[in-house]
Amino acid sequence: MFFDFGAGEILGLAVIAIILVGPDRLPRVAVDVAKLVKKIRSLANTATAEIRENLGPGFEDLKPSDLHPKTFVKKQIASALEEVDNPKQEPKIDPDLL
Repeated sequence: MFFDFGAGEILGLAVIAIILVGPDRLPRVAVDVAKLVKKIRSLANTATAEIRENLGPGFEDLKPSDLHPKTFVKKQIASALEEVDNPKQEPKIDPDLL
């Protein structure tokens, strides 16, 4: 995950949320935040699937973390070097380009 929260930090955030939002509205706000997080995850999964589809063959195992430029370049270089070392494999050619 991106964040490394301990029990103390979570408790502190809960107390601050109760003070800022109030105990009456806190359950409704928590539900709204959960819906927002679910929608953001759905959008991220959809975007990743579209990127995989548009990049074509060879990118079936693409993960969002692979889209970081350094990781992307390292992975592509490693793949190219592997193909040079193992020339018996058929080259991956996009059928749409033929």
